Amino acid sequence: MSSLGRLLVVDDERSFCETLALVLGRRGFEVAWTTEPAEALERSRTADLDVVLTDLDMRGMNGLELCERVLASRPEVPVVVITAFGSLDTAIGAIRAGAYDFLTKPIETEALVVALERAVRHRRLQEEVTRLRAAVDASTRFGNLLGTSTAMRAVYDVLERVVDSESTVLVTGESGTGKEMVARALHERGRRKGGPFVAINCSAMPETLLESELFGHVRGAFTDARVPRAGLLVQASGGTLLLDEIGDMPLALQPKLLRALQERTVRPVGADREVPFDARIVATTNRDLKALIEEQRFREDLYFRVNVIHLEMPPLRARGGDVLLLAQHFVDVHAARAGKRVTGLAGAAAEKLMAYAWPGNVRELQNCIERAVAMTRTEQILVDDLPDTVRRYRRSHVLVASDDPSELVTLAEVERRYVLRVLEAVGGNKSKAAETLGIGRKTLYRKLEEWGEAAGEGS
Repeated sequence: MSSLGRLLVVDDERSFCETLALVLGRRGFEVAWTTEPAEALERSRTADLDVVLTDLDMRGMNGLELCERVLASRPEVPVVVITAFGSLDTAIGAIRAGAYDFLTKPIETEALVVALERAVRHRRLQEEVTRLRAAVDASTRFGNLLGTSTAMRAVYDVLERVVDSESTVLVTGESGTGKEMVARALHERGRRKGGPFVAINCSAMPETLLESELFGHVRGAFTDARVPRAGLLVQASGGTLLLDEIGDMPLALQPKLLRALQERTVRPVGADREVPFDARIVATTNRDLKALIEEQRFREDLYFRVNVIHLEMPPLRARGGDVLLLAQHFVDVHAARAGKRVTGLAGAAAEKLMAYAWPGNVRELQNCIERAVAMTRTEQILVDDLPDTVRRYRRSHVLVASDDPSELVTLAEVERRYVLRVLEAVGGNKSKAAETLGIGRKTLYRKLEEWGEAAGEGS
């Protein structure tokens, strides 16, 4: 069994040290002990420790002095102070000395174990945060994409395979996951990097303007068309065209786009001849295109044309330690822009970032860190520098845990809660939710309509 943590117990009563070593050893900790504070100080400088647990009142050197001196040489090692005299003054003294926690005798075993586990977790997170500054530049990345998680390594693998392909790529995923960065990385790493990178948001303009932007127009094609203009498909020739939010493209324009992609030619608005183009197409969307097809809001033939190579960007909550890696990167970026000396994250702040669900994904994390850098008065981001939504976040659970019959719910209500929880977990993607639940999409739609939950993103 792996160790829960490496402890050094310091108390001038030998019997107390022996008892703690026995009790904590049985709970899975590696425990060393000494009755001499001076020896403890020396060992803390050289030994691989996770926590120092020291008594307050000792001969030669008290626990507060030991705490200060340990932290002076090993600031990353948390110190937990214990005393037989619990008072506000002693607690304040311990905190001012830099103690991570403060416990009073007689110590309850469970309370001590919980405090030590928290301290070990803090130590290891602090160690991880310290490592991140060196890891950011050396991190596995593809273009400006950053991350070492299994989910991101799978993304890099696909990108490496298709970077020089001419096939159309469909990048899907929740808002803020970096879909446009994937398109830019494919362009900048591929054989078309010398050509233009052109992007258009299919949801950001009315249908008539979008048609003119994509396909171009001739002089006099419509009011204000005083000069001919090449469309973006032609302007992107030799490079890459990003069709951002293609799921929001007006249905009436989809057949014309389909024909252009098939024939590699476009007919500008008002023209009587085709114009060839040579651009690689990358399309992105946060919508559930299969659901839109069933609702007759997206053409199935266009879906198959753009979905030659499909890449799903993972949400940030599925990327584990990438949260801290990205956070450190954003600290460096925004500290440099602000002209402030901010070196990284305090351990407690890192814990909050890791616990949060990040519904806005990488974009939300970047905004969070930009705010924290602006707010902080120290060289590290502290918990108080984080937004309220991150500081106060508590992960929700769908549980029915009550012995009171009046609080129990029907099986139908349990089903409703679970279905909605799954839908939340997959970012509102109804196709994924239906697949996870093992039911058809139409069945899911019917249930949502019955519950009045049919509307929403990705519907």
